[in-house]
Order: sequence, then structure tokens, then C-alpha cells
Amino acid sequence: MEHSELLAQIPLFDTLAVDDLEALANRLTKRSFKSGERVFDMGDEGSSMYVVLSGVVQIFLPGRENEPRVVLKDAHVGEYFGELSLFDDKPRSASVEATVDTVLLELTREEFGDHLSKSRNAAIAILAEMAERLRETNALLSQRAARDVVREIEDNLTWGQRLADKVAELNGSWSFILFLVVLSIGWAAANKWLPRPFDEYPYEFYNLALAILVALQGPLIVMSQNRQSVKDRATAETDYRVNLKNEVGIESLLRELGSLRAETTRRLDALERVMRSERVRAEIPAKKPGGPYTHE
Repeated sequence: MEHSELLAQIPLFDTLAVDDLEALANRLTKRSFKSGERVFDMGDEGSSMYVVLSGVVQIFLPGRENEPRVVLKDAHVGEYFGELSLFDDKPRSASVEATVDTVLLELTREEFGDHLSKSRNAAIAILAEMAERLRETNALLSQRAARDVVREIEDNLTWGQRLADKVAELNGSWSFILFLVVLSIGWAAANKWLPRPFDEYPYEFYNLALAILVALQGPLIVMSQNRQSVKDRATAETDYRVNLKNEVGIESLLRELGSLRAETTRRLDALERVMRSERVRAEIPAKKPGGPYTHE
């Protein structure tokens, strides 16, 4: 696969023109890693992104002391990582290690910035993509993520789906078990003691009725279980959105607290300098005409 085709699969670059993709592809540098070799460690200074040309790399969080690592993702051919390092100087948030012999394509911040400085269309396309991501983040923050998805699903159930849920709920109860036990004993007693039995031993009609009941119960229970799986997936998705929104909100709050701390420190330093200068001026003796220096 051509290097430009690999770049075109990356969301950050998929809006670029063909000429820009080819120009960026020419700026890529091949880097080879042996199996088990680290690409970079968490906390390292980041200044480039990578695209997997061949092989597999594992992105993980190192464990503390004797704890195992937390695997985040296995990146295969065509996948990428480290793209945020093209825009900031923050340290790497995870470690990356080659699990097999791997070849990566590296795009450094310098090469990326040099191309953007020469291509106005590429710069606008990248800014448009970043703006779209920012709009999506703002939309996520402005919407209420917490929803009662189970109630929403239950409110839209058909009568057949409600019947399936009721059957599944009834079959999983002691009431149904006791009902079958009492019915079986009553059926056998009636056919034994009545003058004219309606279903003598071995109770063929009763066995037929039970077989039909079991045949109907099976699909209804499976329908209810499938719907419960849908509810579980919807609940998990809602939990993910809530956690993501909380995480973004916490990061925003931390940034604001950091800005407030920096501003407070700056103002305190300025106030301390003013007080120090006032104290120095107060300690300098004043010179009176025709006489020695005296303190005012």
C-alpha cells in the first residue's frame, strides 16, 4: 500500500488533497523495530506520530512495581498513534512496544509544520478537522449524557415483546414451579379417582400439552434474553458517554484551576515586589539641605 493511501485512512488527514497527501508521504521516515523493542515510553517527550506499515505494536500503560501492564490497544497495519504530539509538547500518555518485527512510518512535528507553512489548503483542511472535533466535544458537553435507556426501550415495546418478557419472568419463579407440581398431582389424582378418567396413565394428553408449552417457552425466553442484551449494551454505551463527559469536564476544570493558580501566583509575586520596593524606599535615609542624612 502506498504511503499516501495510509495517510488518507487517518481521520486527521482524510480531507487533504491528493497533492498534500503525497507531499506528506514523502516526508515520512521509515523506522524498524525488533520484536519486544520499545518505540517510546510513557512520559517521554513527544514530537512525532507513527503509522504502522508492517507488523504490530502494543499500546499500554506500564504497571506499578509488580503489577501487570494495562493493554490499551494493539495497532496493526494502517493504524496510527501519537498524532497529538504534532500539536503540543506534552509527554507521552502511554508506552508503545513492538510485539513482532515492525516497520513504522514517522512524521515529525517539524516536517508537518514545514508542510503546513507551505500549503495553505492543507493548513485550512487540518484546522477544519480540528474544529469539527472541537464541535463534537462541545456538543458532547452541552448534551445531557445520563439517560434512562432501559425505560426508553421498555416504553417502545410491542405487545408481543411484553408477552415474551412476562413469560420469561414467570418461568424463572417459584410460582411457576409450584403451579406445575400442583397441576401434575391434580391431573394424576383426577384420572385415578374419577369414575371416568379423561387422560389415563401414561397421561398422553398431558405430556402433549407440556411438550407444546416447552416448545413455546423456548423462543419466548430467547426473545427476552436478546432484548436484555440490547438493554445491557445500551446501558454500557450510556455509562461510557457519562464517563467520557465527566472525564472531559474534569480535565477542563483542572486546566481552569491551573490557570487560576498561575494567575494567583503572578499577582502575589507582583504584590510582593510592590511591598518590597515600598519597604526599601522607607528604609533609605533622606538627605536634608546642609546637614547629614537622617531618617524621615
